[in-house]
Order: sequence, then C-alpha cells, then structure tokens
Amino acid sequence: MRRLLCIGLGLVAFPLWATDFAQSLSDAAVERTSHRVFYDGRYINIAYPGGDVPEDIGVCTDVVIRAYRSLGIDLQQKVHEDISANFSAYPSKRIWGLTRPDTNIDHRRVPNLRAFFERNGESLATSDNGADYLPGDIVTWRLPNNLPHIGIVVEDRSEDGERPLIVHNIGAGPKMDDMLFLFDITGHYRYQPTLD
Repeated sequence: MRRLLCIGLGLVAFPLWATDFAQSLSDAAVERTSHRVFYDGRYINIAYPGGDVPEDIGVCTDVVIRAYRSLGIDLQQKVHEDISANFSAYPSKRIWGLTRPDTNIDHRRVPNLRAFFERNGESLATSDNGADYLPGDIVTWRLPNNLPHIGIVVEDRSEDGERPLIVHNIGAGPKMDDMLFLFDITGHYRYQPTLD
C-alpha cells in the first residue's frame, strides 16, 4: 500500500521494480536491528564469494553488506570484481597502501563502497532536506576524527516527520536512529541492481 501511494503521489523517480527493491532493502536494513552484533572491525580472513565475518560481530559496512546479501546481492563479490578490473578507481593504494584487491576487506571499507556505488549505481545530490532521501538509499558521512561512516535510509520517520531514519552501526550494533543530519554527509547513493 505505501509503495503504491508513493508512486501515485509522484514522489519516486525510478521504476516500480526499483521501488520494490528499495522497499525490500529498507525492510532488510530494519531486520538487521534485531541482531545482536558487537562492533569489531578487525581484519579477518573470510571465504569468497559469499564470505562474512562471524555473525555476532561487524561494523557499519557490514549492515549494508548483510542487508544487500539478504536480497541475493553479494557486495563482496561485486566490489571484488569491479576493483579487480579498475583498481586505480578505488582508494585502496592511496589510503591503505595496497597494491592489489583483497576479498577479505575491500568491501568492508566505506571509501571502497563509495567508489563502488559511484561507479555502479546512482550518485545523488546531498542536501539538508529529508524528503530527498528515499528508503533504500545509501548515505555516507564523515564522523569526528575524520572517520567514514555508512548507513541505509529506511521508511520510518523522525518524530516530527521531517527526516527518514537510518539503520547503521556506529558502535552499539545495528540501530535505527534519527541521525541523517548529525554529521557531514559525504555521499548519497542508490544502488538497485537487477537480480540474475
């Protein structure tokens, strides 16, 4: 019902299948908040493709990775394939001094996800208007001490109705918070691939 209402009001600028995908991604993000996850971003060797760190640990990127994976999209594999073919388009060498892709960590780093979404999805304008951020959109921020952060826009709204809530992990596990404008926004993306 809500999806049809949004389309009827002309608030959605992408096809119905994308709206369904966006809603599914929003729902998958909200579902992540039911998991108990301890914040732990250490380097861990994981399987490829379809690899994941232990389910009881994770960081902000793991919220995004796991939400997409629940829809059948493996960001580990997609990032690896793109970074392998376009290594210089990613900040891996500049930021971390890497000389080749690494399936264990590349997809778990916010700057790499930003590069991936810019290259493979829609890079959208940032604004201070909550209406510009739709369920299923990905947002990145710059936290204090120059730390990058990432989260997923969901359908739920702030108490005043002005802002969508965000599902993210800023240190206490996956949470849904009214934090869209608490930090400097560095990116706004829409990545809705077709399913094979």
